[in-house]
Amino acid sequence: MNAPRRNRVDVHGWLVLDKPAGMTSTWAVAALRRLLNAKKAGHAGTLDPLASGILPLAFGEATKTVPYVVDGEKAYSFTVAWGAETDTDDTEGRTTETSDLRPDRAAIEAAMPAFVGTVMQVPPKFSAIKIDGERAYDLARDGEAVELVARAVQIHALRLVAQTADSASFEAECGKGTYVRAIARDLGRALGCFGHVTALRRTRVGPFTLADAVPWSAMADHPEIAAAALRSVE
Repeated sequence: MNAPRRNRVDVHGWLVLDKPAGMTSTWAVAALRRLLNAKKAGHAGTLDPLASGILPLAFGEATKTVPYVVDGEKAYSFTVAWGAETDTDDTEGRTTETSDLRPDRAAIEAAMPAFVGTVMQVPPKFSAIKIDGERAYDLARDGEAVELVARAVQIHALRLVAQTADSASFEAECGKGTYVRAIARDLGRALGCFGHVTALRRTRVGPFTLADAVPWSAMADHPEIAAAALRSVE
């Protein structure tokens, strides 16, 4: 017989998780809620399973402040592989376009200014955006045609930090609703070589940085570490 479930308790505050790649945001919320035995929990902005980095988790009264954190600026570091576009815009998808062309640094830097400022961006088909009440990624996985319209997003900065013959690494600072996978896809198209994200790490969400974050490996099976990492709602 299963052991009886403990009565949930009131837990209030923010916990900044350094999410590992391979973990979904929903799983992270459930795991930390279970670890702290908390009544109520949520997160401030979905982070793709492929991605690692900052996932702010709100407990109790902190859930009322989630919109303020979600609306905050976010920062990412990411790597784009040239020569292939996928239907998910990352390594988890099916290749849809290929090219033998590889851009040099000058070509990349010449294309980048078009991706800074107010940019019209079509979200990835495999995204959490709702279409007639259904998540786009659910429709896409079911094989249905997903048509998303372009929307204005704010990209405050885009920097090229490293380059190889077949890939390039970037840092980006952007506003709410921006998809880094879409930046990679559209940059690859602009360069005529196609591209998709192979690594993605979120380094800041609103006021939270990696300096505030605690890795899951440090908290798993250690509720006292998770409790100590809670930050006040204020």
